[in-house]
Amino acid sequence: MKTALLSDIHANRQALDACLQHARAQGAQRFALLGDLVGYGGDPVAVADQAMALAQNGALCVLGNHDAMALAPPATPRNRAELGARWTHDRLASRHHAFLQALPLTARLGGNALLVHASADAPAQWRYVDDSNAAERCMMAAQAIDPAIRYVFCGHVHEQVLYFLTPTAKLMRFAPEPGVPVPVPPHRQWLAIVGSVGQPRDGDARAMYALFDDAAAQITFHRVPYDHLAAAAAIRAAGLPGFYADRLEKGQ
Repeated sequence: MKTALLSDIHANRQALDACLQHARAQGAQRFALLGDLVGYGGDPVAVADQAMALAQNGALCVLGNHDAMALAPPATPRNRAELGARWTHDRLASRHHAFLQALPLTARLGGNALLVHASADAPAQWRYVDDSNAAERCMMAAQAIDPAIRYVFCGHVHEQVLYFLTPTAKLMRFAPEPGVPVPVPPHRQWLAIVGSVGQPRDGDARAMYALFDDAAAQITFHRVPYDHLAAAAAIRAAGLPGFYADRLEKGQ
């Protein structure tokens, strides 16, 4: 079965719509949302509604740190992220709050894959898997949960990276080429960071997601063009910090 892995949507309706359309055209039969549905972007209600509809149709979804912050934002925001969390909280309805509140920190995809927003190593601490040491800790934590886990799928870092263990247990880091399937046989351990749908930060404004084909044992990382100028305009129209709109326009 082909599963579309989407993370860090960040209330970017335009990017989510483009990635869902692209994934369906690629034959996606199932969807998994790896957290940070909201935060930063100007369309939290539309994105939360879309996530809820996907979940009702069988999509898996885990909690992200910005989702958690939107549930309980500080009464007096001290920075841009907290300001956005307060704004998001006030616009989401009770049904959205209930949906986010019920999201787990991790979820299982089939018998051998784990979904988590940040790291399987203490998921509630929102640790970044941003180097080989963090990747190894994440993979070992997943193995401690269940030795049957061969794949860990994460977001949080806003880039696309694939880690794997060689037969000699050496950890390797691989930078995937968009649109090129990568063999991921289950006799090895794999950790894929699927990138950000709604807020790329690598200088490329295109949205990111990955498509995992468990039958073929392949993963394909995709970049999808979308109307990022409209998404930036929605941020400015909402009165959110212009920095977030500038970031979308530059892909940074």
